[in-house]
Amino acid sequence: MTSDQLRTALGDLDGTRDVRVEFEHADACVVPKALLVPAEADRLVKLTDGTREYLVDADRVVWIEIGPRFSPV
Repeated sequence: MTSDQLRTALGDLDGTRDVRVEFEHADACVVPKALLVPAEADRLVKLTDGTREYLVDADRVVWIEIGPRFSPV
């Protein structure tokens, strides 16, 4: 998946749902109340929970789950 495809897939996040991202050869990342950070000059895909920013490597994403509150993995 490309960064542009990932950004499109996450574009509807409005802070009401959690996101769990599963990566190839890495631990899962859960972002509570996720929002997509608007595109910046660095072209990185970033999610935020309002406190932290999470950089997502689109090339290593295996699958993503979007939904109500998740328990940490």
